[in-house]
This record gives sequence, structure tokens and C-alpha cells, in this order.
Amino acid sequence: MGEATLIRNPTPVDASPRPPQTRWMPDSPEVFAATLVALLAVRPAETRETFTGSRKSGGVGRVFGGQVIAQALAAAQHTVPGDRPPHSLHGYFLRGGSEDHQIDYTVTRDLDGGSFSNRRVVASQNGVPILSLTASFQRREHGFHHQLPMPDVPGPESLPSEIELRLRHIERMPEHMRAAMLRSPLIEIRPVDGEAWMGRMTEPARMAVWFRPHEQLLDDPAVHRAMVAYASDYSLLLTCSLPYPLSWFDNSLVGASLDHAIWFHESEIKADDWLLYVTDSPWAGHGRGFNRGRIYARDGQLLAEVAQEGVMRQRRPA
Repeated sequence: MGEATLIRNPTPVDASPRPPQTRWMPDSPEVFAATLVALLAVRPAETRETFTGSRKSGGVGRVFGGQVIAQALAAAQHTVPGDRPPHSLHGYFLRGGSEDHQIDYTVTRDLDGGSFSNRRVVASQNGVPILSLTASFQRREHGFHHQLPMPDVPGPESLPSEIELRLRHIERMPEHMRAAMLRSPLIEIRPVDGEAWMGRMTEPARMAVWFRPHEQLLDDPAVHRAMVAYASDYSLLLTCSLPYPLSWFDNSLVGASLDHAIWFHESEIKADDWLLYVTDSPWAGHGRGFNRGRIYARDGQLLAEVAQEGVMRQRRPA
């Protein structure tokens, strides 16, 4: 996406209330926030290099890739001094994880240098690897600074939520998918272009969404970085499908993430304020799509960048 002006005089983040309880959100925002924080954490296991990640409460089918990335990052962070926040991670999804089992994480300490530390993490279920990830951490320091500006887009207060958009398009969804599609996600998402978000619009391969958790998070930078890692997998693969008259939401496309990379430009991230996720897809071919993303704070500060390649195929009739 080209350069654009920053949003001027942003509305204070608390001007947009958290969503009220509805029949599509059976639990309170506080329950959603507590569930999200618990899901992003890991527990020490047998040794100081092994950890366990919980299953998503009520999860069905395949584990969401952002959950595995966030838990792997949490495991790596447990082995690095607190004054060295992560600046990048690169992961490969090896197999689809199952919501039927917890996830085990094994961390290898490859480097603890004067400025940088490096960790390798393998996520497994029942002894079978599902993700391999490398994360790099840097001691905080000052340096030169520049960034791409944030696009000038409508603020989140004026936009419908993802669940509201799905309700508008419920008749397009196969009946067997409707219950899953109307299940409230653990984070609140407000697409800037709702029609493009639902697919079948043959739009340019770029989009933007606002996201935040349903309630305030713990005052812990590691939790906020894990939240960003979790959310970074939500809309990325969708972007490469926008030029085609197909949609993930009506089951006409089939795909899966192959890899995932995040560069944390800032170590202090406030992830329970609205964040803008701007994505584009410069290429697709050979059954794969490549996607990039930039994550901005409400005031225009560029917090992180993301890249991912995934499988993208048209579903064949049965």
C-alpha cells in the first residue's frame, strides 16, 4: 500500500465501549479476556527448557495458528532475561494441531551474546512436531528511526464488528459452517472494508482491520506481545484471496498457513488499545499466496510487521 497521512487527533481509546453481552457472545468481556490471557500463557514442565500450552476452552477441530505462535513465543520468553524483548520470530507450521490435546514446547538456547539472544522452539502434540520456530531477542538500545506512515482510514468506532458482518451474510455460508462462523472470537475485529472482508468482491489484494481484546489485559509487556502474535494470524491469509470471486467464509476456498514471521519494532506495546492491521499480498501462484502486514498503534506508531505464505486452492466439488 502506498504512503498516506496519519490519522489526526485520534479519539481516546476508551471512547469505544467494549461490546455488550449478546446471544452471540454468551460470556462477558471479562471472561473472554481471562480466557485469552490463559490461552497465551505456558506452564513450566519437567525441565527449565520445556513448557505446556493449554487447549482453547470449547475449541473444536484444528488449533488456530496464532495460538501456537503466541505460546511458542511465550515459552521462548521464559528463557530470556526480561531486559531483552523479542525483535523477530520465524516459524514453520509443520502439521495441523488438534484442539483435542494440549501443546508441548521444547526450547533450545542457541545464543546469549552481548546484545542478542536466540532461541529455537519446537511445538509438539503427542510427541509429533506441529511447529518449529526461531526467535531473536535484543537488549534495549537507542538508534536511528524512520517508519512508513499509517494509512488514513475510518476509526473503529464507525465500523461494524466481524460478527455483525457475518450475521449480515449468514445465508451465504454453508449450513454446517454457520455455528462455527457465529462463535465470537477471543478478540474484537472491525474490518475497514466489510464487504471485502467477506470475500467474492474481486478487490485489490490489500485490506485493513482494527483489533483489540474484549477487555483490558494484564500490565505485562510479554502478555501484550503475545496478544499481537496471536492476532497477527487472523486476517493475513485472507488478503491473497481478495482478487478472486471466492471466499473462505462460504467454503469455496481451502488453505492453511505454511510459515509465519513477525518483526517487533517496539518492545512496549499496548495491545488492549485499538491496533490497526494493514495487509497486502504482492504475489500468489502455484497453489500458494504470500501476504505482508503492518500493525500500528492508534497514534500512528508502527509497532510490528508480519509476513506469511500459505496454501490457497479452490475447493473442488465433491
